[in-house]
Formats: sequence, C-alpha cells, structure tokens
Amino acid sequence: MSVFRVCLLFKVIAASGAVKHEAFVKEVKKLFTKLSTNPSTASQLVEKEPAVFTGSEVRILDDDIPLAQFAVAFEGASWKDPDSIALMVMQAMLGSWNKTAGGGKHMGSDLAQRVGINEVAESMMAFNTNYKDTGLFGVYAVAKPDCLDDLSYAIMYETTKLAYQVSEDDVTRARNQLKSSLLLHIDGTSPVAEDIGRQLLTYGRRIPFAELFARIDAVDASTIKRVANRFIYDKDVAIAAMGPIQHLRDYNWFRRRTYWN
Repeated sequence: MSVFRVCLLFKVIAASGAVKHEAFVKEVKKLFTKLSTNPSTASQLVEKEPAVFTGSEVRILDDDIPLAQFAVAFEGASWKDPDSIALMVMQAMLGSWNKTAGGGKHMGSDLAQRVGINEVAESMMAFNTNYKDTGLFGVYAVAKPDCLDDLSYAIMYETTKLAYQVSEDDVTRARNQLKSSLLLHIDGTSPVAEDIGRQLLTYGRRIPFAELFARIDAVDASTIKRVANRFIYDKDVAIAAMGPIQHLRDYNWFRRRTYWN
C-alpha cells in the first residue's frame, strides 16, 4: 500500500515525437485536474522508512520444475549514488548468455565464456537495479540441477574477481557495450517518453547523453576495483532460488566466496 501511495504522489507526464509543447501542456492541465497536491517528496518518504539490506535467502523446492532458477544479489547503489555508473559498467562486464544463442567462447564476458564453454547453464544474466536510496546488483541464472554447483562457483568467482583483477581492455569493451545498449533502448517515441519520465522521477532532470557518456568513459579498471570492494568484497548476499535446488550450495558457501583467501 505504501508503494501505491508513492505512485500516486509522484507523476510525470511525458511525450515524444511530433508534439507541440505548448499544446501538450494545455491538454494536460485540462485533463489531469485531480492530481495529488501532497507536498511530500520521495526523499522525505525514504527518510521515514529507509531501506535496509539484510543478508538472507529464500528457497522454494519444487521437483516438478525441470530447471532450477536462482539469483545472487549484493546491495547496490541508488540512482544518484556517484558509483551507480560504475555498477552499470560492471553489469556489462559480467554480461549475459543464453544457450539458444551459442557463442560461449567468443563472448566478451569472462563469466559468459566460462558458462558457455562448460555448458553449466541454460541462461544467465547480470542485473543492476537502482532505487531511491539503495539498489541490487547480482546475477540471475537458470540451470539443470546437476549443474548448480559448477555454475554457482563460476558466478561467485567472476563476480568477486572484479575486486581483484580487472583489465583495461575488458572495461573498455563494457563501456562501449553499455553506451550502445543505452542508445538502442531509445529507438522509438515510446521508449523516449519512458526514458524522460524515468529520469525526471529519479534524477529530477533528463541527463544529456554527452554528459552520461562522459561519466561512463571516466570509469577505468581502478574505478571498477574500488567499487567492487565497496559493494562486493566481503559483503552479505541475498539469495532467491526455486525448482530442483537440492544441489545448490548453502548461504555460508556463497558468503565465503565474496572474498579470496
């Protein structure tokens, strides 16, 4: 219910394409006459109930499902956190892979290569989700039950490696991939309008691509290692898993692999 109230409190009406600004604003004022005038801001609401990340796990055993699904997440960054851009680059470095697409050994991501060559997953993808005051960063994967052990090791090894070993070539590839992905996501009037609304709600303005790309290009190998040490090295994790997960390692196993001995 609190999320619903937040949605009612904060609205952005955005348009893109062949739109005359003045005419659009006039129509909005005429049609949207009952919007909330509550003066509360998102920051005030978050201050009352700040998010607290707690290392934990949820497991749902279901042997009737042929494949196991699980996600391993660390606490990430908020939208306005200075390190949010570096986490976006880190997400691109971990990448994604799907068995139907193939090409494991030719993937740029070390994790995708390891997963593809050894055939330990049906699919996997890194994720980076931002919220007002926190975030989630991690990897989601789908695999056969007998592959869970090797897949878990690959995910934790490659994720934790970001705090220890990072090459400039890998960072450059991830930066370029991230910039291409951001541009591909606004390939029509609907995605542009959605992008405007999202940025106004999160940043309070729309960030020009020149500025965003400059911030992405400022991320180098040393930045990645610093941010990985902040969010990954010896940090608690959250695990969610369902399906035939008897062979999925326990929480302590994952927690111990957030650092190298």
